[in-house]
Amino acid sequence: MKVLVTDEISQEGLQPLLNDPRIELDIKLGLPVDELHKLVGGYEAIITRSGTRVDQALLDHAHGLKIVARAGVGIDNVDVEAASNKGIIVVNAPFGNVNSAAEHTLAILLSLCRKVTIANSSLKSGEWKRAPFTGYELKGKTIGVIGLGKVGGRVALRAKAFEAEVIACDPYIAEKRAEDLGVRLVPLEDIVRYSDIITVHTPLNEETRDLINAAHFDRMKDGVILINCARGGIINEEAMLAALESGKAAGAAFDVWSEEPPATDTLKKLIAHPRMVVTPHLGANTFEAQKNVAVDVGREIIHYLDGLPMESAVNIPKFDPDLMEHMRPFMGLVSKIGEFVSQLAPSNPSKVTFAYNGKLARFDCAPLTVCGLAALLGRHTDQEVNMVNARLVARNKGMVVEEVRTTESESFSNMVTLVLETPEGKRTIAGTMFEGIPKIVKMRDFLTDFSPEEHMLVITYADRPGLIGKIGTILGEAGINIGSLNLGRRAKAGEAMVVLSLDTPADEATIRRLAEAVDAHFIKAVHMRG
Repeated sequence: MKVLVTDEISQEGLQPLLNDPRIELDIKLGLPVDELHKLVGGYEAIITRSGTRVDQALLDHAHGLKIVARAGVGIDNVDVEAASNKGIIVVNAPFGNVNSAAEHTLAILLSLCRKVTIANSSLKSGEWKRAPFTGYELKGKTIGVIGLGKVGGRVALRAKAFEAEVIACDPYIAEKRAEDLGVRLVPLEDIVRYSDIITVHTPLNEETRDLINAAHFDRMKDGVILINCARGGIINEEAMLAALESGKAAGAAFDVWSEEPPATDTLKKLIAHPRMVVTPHLGANTFEAQKNVAVDVGREIIHYLDGLPMESAVNIPKFDPDLMEHMRPFMGLVSKIGEFVSQLAPSNPSKVTFAYNGKLARFDCAPLTVCGLAALLGRHTDQEVNMVNARLVARNKGMVVEEVRTTESESFSNMVTLVLETPEGKRTIAGTMFEGIPKIVKMRDFLTDFSPEEHMLVITYADRPGLIGKIGTILGEAGINIGSLNLGRRAKAGEAMVVLSLDTPADEATIRRLAEAVDAHFIKAVHMRG
């Protein structure tokens, strides 16, 4: 795999990629956009930080790209939707720099409260002044944390260590998460009204842009302090400047900006304000964080090569990490079921239903659904179908995808069933895990019991004496060894289905002989790519 690195990445973090003989790593920093567009088509993976825009224009030139790896938490510079449409996996490093960002939040907050930056400049200039630099303590203050995720949660814990009262606002966090952190969840309005210090820790999106605006400042306490180490634009910068100039805000500390590098008059005035502590987006700039994010995205690329689930893919449904080991076998099962039935059923189903029965159904099965859907569609479209774009491909084909879950199961502790509705009728196939091995236990209304192998043959016919012998004889004469045979039938002398695993594939001439010999209702060779 050829991997292109376009931004400064920790060499120590890249070492696992450099050590892997399957990977050819090219480091090309600061490339002009047109040159990058010319080069990117030759690579399967690109590793970036915030200095490279992975937009539609770049992706249109990236003909062989499989993975975009953003060495950091934010993905503002990656067009995730455009990548998803092309089936390109986007991964980030959501944990590598969270501690760094949390510590930087406290660093600039304390620098502001204790007037470290201006006192430092004063003393270095030869002055000895103390009275102008009287500061504020955090003890006893009410600190409002907006966004109680990975970074916000750490900030909340550290603020409590300073004996501050911490309240938090996050509509996507469970009450238990707040209880575990020892903080109280409140609406945004209460954060605005009661906080002495407000710090934001959310991603930047349409919901959070200008999350704190002029109307909010009007309702804040006089002398409020605001901190932004998350993303520029979450706090409206014009409103922030107005609050500083009016005295409503005692100060602010920002590490991030709506435009980087800042160029507008508003940002220049905000940065120059004497009650602002500012840094140039340094939240993730520690040696430890730079190493961690590089290691994390490098690990994801190796996971891709090894065929393992991607833990930090932002455009693939995924399980909670605690569930991954439990659910991983079922990803293999649903993939095998999808690949198997795709070779037996018509290629244009109008609807596909994924049904999950038993203990499995207690959990979110969306990752299983897209995994099975990708396997089902992969044989019937010119484009590559994977877990990134499977639902989009299905939608473009006019296919309805439905998911059904029930904890009730008659025969097995867990079962996965696919039902395809086609112009020729419904096709049903079901499977389960037995001692760690995927088994197909039902096809149509035939009960079966076999594990999908590389070369297989499925035959249905009217059950009569001697037909199994004929099948064995014809395959033997063709030099094809039978690995296993599974026979299912509805009733004596009724329709029968035989599923054979073969050591080598059956050629067309042999398949025609078999069809004539048993007067087959249906016969189809299946090749499982795995």
